[in-house]
Amino acid sequence: MMQKNGIIFNIKKYAIHDGPGIRSTVFLQGCPLSCWWCHNPEGRAFGKTNVMSRQVSVSEVIAEVEKDVIFYDESGGGVTFSGGEPLSQAHFLYEMLTQCCKKEIHTTIDTSGYAPLESISKIAEITGLFLYDLKIMDSKDHIKYTGVSNELILENLKIIHNMGKNIIIRFPVIPEITDTYENISQILEFISSLKNIKEVSLLPFHNIAQGKYWKLKKEDKMKKTPPPDISRLIKIKQRFELQGFSVTIGG
Repeated sequence: MMQKNGIIFNIKKYAIHDGPGIRSTVFLQGCPLSCWWCHNPEGRAFGKTNVMSRQVSVSEVIAEVEKDVIFYDESGGGVTFSGGEPLSQAHFLYEMLTQCCKKEIHTTIDTSGYAPLESISKIAEITGLFLYDLKIMDSKDHIKYTGVSNELILENLKIIHNMGKNIIIRFPVIPEITDTYENISQILEFISSLKNIKEVSLLPFHNIAQGKYWKLKKEDKMKKTPPPDISRLIKIKQRFELQGFSVTIGG
């Protein structure tokens, strides 16, 4: 069923860390996860829940991102759908991806991978690139820190990998949560078994969302956590590189 309307909370122009080239990033409202370190807490709740979220049509979004086609063409960029969790509005997302394909605009989805199999399989067919989060391999810890199990996330990653899709793994470096030796070892073992995945982006924790938590009157569980220092990030980068991955810090 076609869905011509959805809810977004932002469109960021001239983004350079959400996929290749210069991009427009469309932030879809709603996420089934509740990650302790979420830097877009305003995008978690479903529905039109705050002053930033608004209902829009597919044609409205496409008209807005189409304004910057010249920048996409010159830089090898395009449109990135983020959130929240973009796959939570799967029908709306599918329609936007379809229109982008018709207009030959490159598409990227920034996702946790937590979505029904039928949704991600259909959407993957018309998606150029996935920025796929891998956070924690231990299922109990994953539930503790994100609110959901990781079984569906890992299974969906295997599925889109086997479809031959372009995938960049995004690993959030969260001090004392995701950056443990054991967790990194388990992630390396898992993604090394997926032979077509060659790139990893390390996403260092930052606390610039503190003001958002305060405004939303939400608990900031990471308030006292400092960002990882550069020496720690370099060591993690080297561990992934030793396994043959091309690694960037940030973006």
